Amino acid sequence: MNTYLSGIQSSGLLHLGNWFGAMRPHIELQDLDGEHFYFIADYHALTTSRDPDALKENVREAAVAYLAMGLNPDRVTFWRQSDVPEVTEVAWMLSCVTGMGLFERAHSYKDKIAQGVKPNVGLFTYPALMAADILAFDPTLVPVGADQKQHVEMTQDMAASFNAAFDAEVFRRPEPLIETDDRRAKVVGTDGKKMSKSYGNTIWMFETGKKLKKVVNQITTDSRPPEEAKDPASVLLFRFLELFLEPVELAEWEGRVREGGVDAPGYGHLKTRLIDLIEETFREGRERREELLGDPGEVDRVLAAGAERARERATTVRNRALGACGLR
Repeated sequence: MNTYLSGIQSSGLLHLGNWFGAMRPHIELQDLDGEHFYFIADYHALTTSRDPDALKENVREAAVAYLAMGLNPDRVTFWRQSDVPEVTEVAWMLSCVTGMGLFERAHSYKDKIAQGVKPNVGLFTYPALMAADILAFDPTLVPVGADQKQHVEMTQDMAASFNAAFDAEVFRRPEPLIETDDRRAKVVGTDGKKMSKSYGNTIWMFETGKKLKKVVNQITTDSRPPEEAKDPASVLLFRFLELFLEPVELAEWEGRVREGGVDAPGYGHLKTRLIDLIEETFREGRERREELLGDPGEVDRVLAAGAERARERATTVRNRALGACGLR
């Protein structure tokens, strides 16, 4: 029986990239046999967050979004990372057997520095905490996007280093479960780059009405007239439509754009269809989100119950590690 584990960072309103790249796969997996562990990574957010109120709000927003879109706390252990302090103990023990070179090769660290993020020790040792997030729960599979595969590989290395250093089978080797649909693994933003809050090119998954129309209208287009035949691959709007549309309808839109002529749709028609799709896809989730925001106690109860179950598992693994290295 497999044990699935993954997390999402609490860094603001969750966008289409978060939904297709992480949340939707997590929620779909909960129907499979096995154990399911998903957490909100608020400790990780501290590498850049300096606003306590915003961090609290972001954690709440992430929890509400997951529950609103169908995460079932009866099937999934769902918790806030900082409610399970045993993970930070495991992170310290892992960091003590990990070579500096492994951290220096982390893509995420180099990417953040390239984006102008001021480096700090937490950002540099981020992989140790991420490894602890995984190893503390003995998962077999870690659902991640392709860009997170390196973190799972680093986790494997750290587990092997610890086990070898103390000649004990403390940590189980996890394997990545990679999203194979390239369209959803790397969702583009309104400017054509990867959708990211740091780029300011996101579409909030629960956006609606005039605000949704405004942000969709910001998707980059060009000045070619509707009747001009175009390669659909050159039209950024299709990278969004393919996230939502069934293959038959998507092919129809692509064919009309490719052929051009008087019946070819303009960019405005594509944007209108995209707006309708976003409204339809997240309508029930938006309604459920409003209910949950009006009953914060329900969200607190779910996170507290999840944390209790998560701590039980993490404590067992933490104690194995302490015993192996002579601290217990």
